[in-house]
Amino acid sequence: MGTQEEERLLLEDGIPQDENNGLYTGDGSVDIKGNPVLKSNTGNWRACPFILGTECCERLAYYGIATNLVSYLTKELHQGNASAARNVTTWQGTCYLAPLVGAILADTCWGRYWTIAIFSVIYLIGMCTLTLSASIPVFMPAECIDGICPPATPIQYVVLFFGLYLIALGTGGIKPCVSSFGADQFDDTDENESIKKGSFFNWFYFSINIGALVSSSVIVYIQDNAGWGLGFGIPALFMGIAIISFFAGTPLYRFQKPGGSPITRMCQVLVASFRKWDLAVPNNSRLLFETQDKTSAIEGSRKICHTDELTCLDKAAVISDDENKTGDYSNPWRLCTVTQVEELKILIRMFPIWATGIVFSAVYAQMSTMFVEQGLMMDTRIGSFEIPAASLSSFDVISVIFWVPVYDAFLVPIAKKFTGNGRGFSELQRMGIGLFISVLCMSAAALVEIKRLQIARDLDLVDNAVPVPLSVFWQIPQYFLLGAAEIFTFIGQLEFFYDQSPDAMRSLCSALSLLTTSLGNYLSSFILTVVISLTTQGGNAGWIPDNLNKGHLDYFFWLLAGLSLANMVIYIFCAKMYKSKAR
Repeated sequence: MGTQEEERLLLEDGIPQDENNGLYTGDGSVDIKGNPVLKSNTGNWRACPFILGTECCERLAYYGIATNLVSYLTKELHQGNASAARNVTTWQGTCYLAPLVGAILADTCWGRYWTIAIFSVIYLIGMCTLTLSASIPVFMPAECIDGICPPATPIQYVVLFFGLYLIALGTGGIKPCVSSFGADQFDDTDENESIKKGSFFNWFYFSINIGALVSSSVIVYIQDNAGWGLGFGIPALFMGIAIISFFAGTPLYRFQKPGGSPITRMCQVLVASFRKWDLAVPNNSRLLFETQDKTSAIEGSRKICHTDELTCLDKAAVISDDENKTGDYSNPWRLCTVTQVEELKILIRMFPIWATGIVFSAVYAQMSTMFVEQGLMMDTRIGSFEIPAASLSSFDVISVIFWVPVYDAFLVPIAKKFTGNGRGFSELQRMGIGLFISVLCMSAAALVEIKRLQIARDLDLVDNAVPVPLSVFWQIPQYFLLGAAEIFTFIGQLEFFYDQSPDAMRSLCSALSLLTTSLGNYLSSFILTVVISLTTQGGNAGWIPDNLNKGHLDYFFWLLAGLSLANMVIYIFCAKMYKSKAR
């Protein structure tokens, strides 16, 4: 943002457009054999159906386990509610922390394609192990007799959690790489393809939610009514289909070369700048160290021009007198290139934007917690059919599925007329709109809860932990708004962390965006703990008692709305200060 955006230009690697007449990609992408790729028969939308199909099936497999896992642990393994919730929370947290491992491997040595391929196999083994644990009698606890439920044996726990954490590990290799690998299919140096990339992220998120919808409805029903062996076996089958879909598109894919360990490069900049803390940074940035070749010293990365921010890090690229005398510029722990220094600067500049995503993720976490708790205290019947608790989140999924084509087909063309941006909104504008909608979402949830509590008081149900005669469909506005907020914020994050990240750190930056989800869940738990502790003092029921009819869940929603509003204000300030990477 601002007039200084063009201070940092990304220099192109690969074959220049004017030399190849646009026949080859200009972003350094290659085929699976390492050769330059023709635009006409690789990448673009022709490769994306295989990637989108992979993501849809993988998410169906994941949510087919995650959505109803608490029920499995309590009903089949006879765990208590607290123990089951703790095990599920720990597992899900691992699923969102593990992407850091997969991202580092992808950016360091394996590349995104092989990281996805290897971790997909690990994922499938985990799915099969979990299915066996729910199908073979020796791995299943005995059924309850006269209300006495024998606990699971150590070997039964080992098999179950071995399968679950293989799935978590597999998720760690897939999640940070699939969206980036899909975006790799569009050439950054081609304006038309770059615009299409924004549309890809929309349909990528659409694919995720198609898988989630099938899981939260059909798969949950099968697990509750046809058995857990079949209920886990079907997601395992879809994971196998995901692998087949991914490999089927191999001849059409474009590949980016891994650039070595991003963590090591960042440490080298910090160490080198500390060693040269007493050296002055020259006014002329051309005196800083950079390779004389057209390409960057970092494999798979284009050169990045120098910026005047965070000049303390520029000391890492200052050539000392000793280095000038010896002519030895080969030790990156003493001397780093400008591109390497700029990589770290980019990450530091992105950090405030990244941090504001944590509060949004805390709001999003309410979908599977407080929104469900609120819905269970409402009328969940449709005629003679009762909506399962685990399926209430389907409202959000349906909202996302509705919003993606609306955004792509209607909002983008309208916004384009006003902003002049080929994608309708910039990534920062898109995320900001999503943060504003999240305030409306929490406000809507609070208003519904006020109405629900009023009915409970009018019907004298305050002391009874029973649902009030208010249809659960009154929750539709808050789910609808949450789905809209997702479309703007989460997809905006995918675009932002891909487009603004250094070439050789894109998987890592995607993993960092996923990390906000994990930290948002932890923040939500922390806020909940503090609220319960403060509001239950003096023997009070508190805002969120076991009987919500006696509580004030509306106050909790208003608190989150206030935090979201404050977070949005901070975000606007950070967004105005941020200097986007020039395209």
